[in-house]
Amino acid sequence: MTRYILRRLVLAVIVVLLVTVVTFVLLHLLPGGPARGVLGVKATQAQIEAFNSAQGFDKALPVQYWDYLVRLLHGDLGDSYTQNSPVTTLLGERLPKTLLLTVVSTVLAILVALPVGVWQAVRRGKASDHVTTAFTFVLYATPVFFLSLVLIILFAQVLPWFPAQAAQGETIGELLSQPGSLVLPILAGTGAALAVFSRYMRASTLDNLAEDYVRTARAKGTPERTIVWRHVWPNSLTSVVSMLGYYVPTVFGGSLVVESMFNYPGVGLLFWTAARNADFPVLLGVVLVIAIATVLGSLLADLLQLLIDPRVRVKGARS
Repeated sequence: MTRYILRRLVLAVIVVLLVTVVTFVLLHLLPGGPARGVLGVKATQAQIEAFNSAQGFDKALPVQYWDYLVRLLHGDLGDSYTQNSPVTTLLGERLPKTLLLTVVSTVLAILVALPVGVWQAVRRGKASDHVTTAFTFVLYATPVFFLSLVLIILFAQVLPWFPAQAAQGETIGELLSQPGSLVLPILAGTGAALAVFSRYMRASTLDNLAEDYVRTARAKGTPERTIVWRHVWPNSLTSVVSMLGYYVPTVFGGSLVVESMFNYPGVGLLFWTAARNADFPVLLGVVLVIAIATVLGSLLADLLQLLIDPRVRVKGARS
């Protein structure tokens, strides 16, 4: 099992290195180079050369990439072109706020979706299952921006229960001091995740209900409730746990839309603003952070599977 964990750690490092290569190449594939993208089409050749010299873009590409890696290892993601601040500082200010939004939305979705998925599987083919399935399909197919608009119209205009704009503040405490303004962004982030997790849990539960150990337990007279919640429930969680790690980029992608719709001061809004202003160091810094979060999420999902699934532990011990 130790060898399995080490192999996953090495693979994670390789993936992160590949992400740094991709982000570095993307910066240099811009039409006219990053200088033209930042300074605009009316920039003179002298201005472009001065910018390239200041940013180190006049060096050979291998040298530039090495310098880029050295800066990354020192936690230096460059400086924002438009906000006159280091990218690490901007991310350090915004990332906790995005984590607050995404973690609360995901946890809320899981707490609702997992029991709903089991309930649907137990009542498979009944009217309640069909109605819930139709609702989750509609919720899954609804774009996040449209769901956000519906929530704003319903609960900020028709029923003015919550403000249309999210809480504003420099710290997490300031955001939490305005809980009502967090309700709509959290609900918008919960919608699609709830549909995805409930469908996965329903499918996983149905697969486990068809296993031999369930038939054996029923033949022994074990109550159905005990079978479902003591045996089927923990075994069905393994597929959902593995999906959590790979759902990280989807969560961050949804937060980008949610934050821009509700003016929430997180990484998503920072990315949106940087995209409009051609602030490439911020864009690449956010992409790199999301990629690292995705790698760490998948690694954590693998480790959790080792803990909850004996089959994975046996496979890991043999490899």
